[in-house]
Amino acid sequence: MRRLWMSLLLVPVMVAAMASAAWASPAAPAARTAPAARMAPAARMAPAARTQAAASASALQPGMTGAQVKALQRRLAALKYYPGKIDGNFGTNTLEAVWAFYEVQGLTPHNYVSSAMKRALAHPRAPKKLVRHPGANRIEISLSREVLVLYRNNKVQLISHVSSGGHYYFCNPGGGCGYAVTPTGNFRTRVFMRGWVHVPLGEMYNPVFFIGTAYAIHGDTYVPLAPVSHGCVRIPMDIAAFFHKLVKVPGEPVYIR
Repeated sequence: MRRLWMSLLLVPVMVAAMASAAWASPAAPAARTAPAARMAPAARMAPAARTQAAASASALQPGMTGAQVKALQRRLAALKYYPGKIDGNFGTNTLEAVWAFYEVQGLTPHNYVSSAMKRALAHPRAPKKLVRHPGANRIEISLSREVLVLYRNNKVQLISHVSSGGHYYFCNPGGGCGYAVTPTGNFRTRVFMRGWVHVPLGEMYNPVFFIGTAYAIHGDTYVPLAPVSHGCVRIPMDIAAFFHKLVKVPGEPVYIR
């Protein structure tokens, strides 16, 4: 949703060993910082990261271009994150994939590739499963890590950073007040609505509803590291453009923990 609402494309997959080797290769030229690089809203310094140490000059970060960035994008794509087009440009899509990787690995998220993330890219851990005996096809959303994982035949097909309910108190223009909380439990997708959908609290893009037409997984132009939605699960706009094509609507199991 656009700042007010309650708030993959599959890239070619490389063999894990090849991707790891390519990422670890020291032969790639140093990444360059693109002049006058502009940041989309989601790529701005998130509140949770403002007090962290600044990235070193050599750390890959938004605005950089080059072979090292492309290697990073390929590695993330091979691990089922979505860095956007593999073009060597470190933009918003790549940053959101970096955040998702940090979250799955249990590392403190940064707006750059830290030395700890570099080590984890070589030996990554799989997403922690939230359900003991789930179906083969499902969506799992971890509120503690702010990450969504889509499974197909019990294999990870997509991993995305999300922003869930911010736990603040608000009042609905249509009446009633409450806390911004994303409900936990076992749900199923109900209906998909294409494009921008207007609701009392704002707008949401390509929502896939899992509780009536009130709570949805939907695209938003603002998906920061912090949970800020009114209760829905926000996903990045680039992923929202195709997410509905990867899930069954209605009927896809949605597990939120």
